[in-house]
Amino acid sequence: MSSCKQDLHYEYTDAVYKNGDDLNWAKKNYDTSGWEKERDPKTAVFWSRVNVRITNRDPKDSISVGLGIHSFGSFDVYWDGVFVGKNGEFAKDKIHEVPGTEMSDFLLPDSLARSGLHTLALRTAQHFNTGELRGVDVKLQYYKALIQRPLVATSYMNLMAGAFLVAAFYYFFLYINSSRKELDVLIFGIICLLFFALLGVEHVKFYITIPYSHFYTRLEIVGWLTFAISLLVPFYFTIQFYFKKKFWLLGLQLLILIWIYIDNFRHYDWTAMLFSYTMWFFSLIIVVNALFRNVKGAWVVFVGLLMSAVASAFIVYDFFLFICYTLIVLSMLYLHTIRAKLLEKEHQSSLILSSRLKLELLKKNIQPHFIKNTLTSMIDWIEESPKDGIVFIQALAKEFDILNQIGEETLIPVAKEIALCKAHLKVMQFRKEINYVWEQSGIDELDLIPPAIIHTILENGITHSMPSIDKIITFKLSFEKQGGNKQYKLLTIARNRENRIEKKTGTGFQYIAARLTESYGDQWTFESQAVPEGWLTCIKIHAG
Repeated sequence: MSSCKQDLHYEYTDAVYKNGDDLNWAKKNYDTSGWEKERDPKTAVFWSRVNVRITNRDPKDSISVGLGIHSFGSFDVYWDGVFVGKNGEFAKDKIHEVPGTEMSDFLLPDSLARSGLHTLALRTAQHFNTGELRGVDVKLQYYKALIQRPLVATSYMNLMAGAFLVAAFYYFFLYINSSRKELDVLIFGIICLLFFALLGVEHVKFYITIPYSHFYTRLEIVGWLTFAISLLVPFYFTIQFYFKKKFWLLGLQLLILIWIYIDNFRHYDWTAMLFSYTMWFFSLIIVVNALFRNVKGAWVVFVGLLMSAVASAFIVYDFFLFICYTLIVLSMLYLHTIRAKLLEKEHQSSLILSSRLKLELLKKNIQPHFIKNTLTSMIDWIEESPKDGIVFIQALAKEFDILNQIGEETLIPVAKEIALCKAHLKVMQFRKEINYVWEQSGIDELDLIPPAIIHTILENGITHSMPSIDKIITFKLSFEKQGGNKQYKLLTIARNRENRIEKKTGTGFQYIAARLTESYGDQWTFESQAVPEGWLTCIKIHAG
């Protein structure tokens, strides 16, 4: 706001124009009664004059005064008939004209910058964009402030732009290296990058010379960057606040933004303002909806939107735009800290779950009744047939050896899972004196699955199935893969017990569900049902 304060008090009239070229038109007291208030769009060589009155300047003031001019063309500048500088290279033909910039600054002689009426005359060539009728805007300031203030303002913008550039790269790297590709992280990185680009394009005019013939190119880029940001910011909020009808709302906003662009074509600053207001309005709709649903973080974003609205009422748009966007992005960053906290809690929960599953894996295989019954059977076999008793001991040792190997793993090769199942069947064959047969088809031995899930299904089959008349129970494991989807089927060929009901609240299913969720989230299904041959259990793992 302090940058808007004037160092000098002055006022100036609208420019008047005359086609042609005559150096006498630079004189201070030249009569311009016959000059036109509008320039002829078909004429590329013309003069323009503006009367400037400096008021109440202290006669003892010796600080140099600067003159800032905003106008199209290549022109020579005359102040009270004295040549003070040029912008570009004036020429009477297009070949020799060197386009000037839209914004130029000049140092006025001290003797010609006192209180009173002064005349600014511009000898202009506009062979490029001849039909563009851009007026003449005049700015008087102490010369040092005229030169320094844009650079000081730009330095703050550069600090802000650097922060957004670093944030953009951070979130891009976070998205690339994360196992969970979250869309909101990618969108936030894109918004930061676009905002960095917007800051750069908006202030690049202070660093490089942009000929007036390319003046609107920069404004077009500013407009499209604002368009993209205005669409992505509400999209981000719809994801963060779980807005249900996001695509309907964003589709409506897109149509409005396109209509604004068409209806205000080539009204660059006004179009960018309308884009920003549209973004603010749709963001407010999403945040208010989140407030009613008590979504965490909605109040912070709501306050940020209100603060940006208050800022717009007191600050000129060029500064308000970046203050508003910064407040909104800071609100978005706060939402990310909430999300990061939730992810940290989920990570801690997953570590606890992983430890619990390891304990469950061991506990379910060293239950007291299992050990007691197994040891009792082992004693009987050693007494009756020492040779078979040794085989029994070796089978039990192998099962526990495999359990010890897989206890720390989240995923294991299916070959090791099958080895565990076979070892368990051998142990149970000695215990129950039933012939357990293992068959498999289509198995990819390198495929990875959570440990002991097939083993758990196998245990249920042993517990809840009755052998055939010749004391045989057969287990058939099959594997199918289509694209990224995988399916394991375990068919238990036996007689089902009459009271057999596969409940999804049983400890066996709870262990399987926990293991599958640990590795695949919700991208899996579990089905278990009676079939004519016996009992069929199917685990489907979907492509994530």
